[in-house]
Amino acid sequence: MIKIYGMNTCPDCIAVDRQVEGDDRYEVIDIGAHVKYLKEFLRLRDNHAVFDDARKQGYAGIPCFVLEDGTVTLSPEEAGIRLDATPAASCRLDGSGC
Repeated sequence: MIKIYGMNTCPDCIAVDRQVEGDDRYEVIDIGAHVKYLKEFLRLRDNHAVFDDARKQGYAGIPCFVLEDGTVTLSPEEAGIRLDATPAASCRLDGSGC
């Protein structure tokens, strides 16, 4: 099962959630729903190079995908998710991402 870490207040996460709704290959984890989920996500964020640019640029790095083999990625495509051609609205004030 592929885990998706995000928040229900993040437009990019909402777009991903809509794509996987009802698909039991994915587990959506809202990091804002409970501190244990936030801690899980922060452990990933603090220990994987895939988040280097997110940390440098000051964004959270969500949605985040943990593939079945343990690979951590920020790419929906690598998780088998094809988003609409129109990207979701961004979470950052400057328009560059969550």
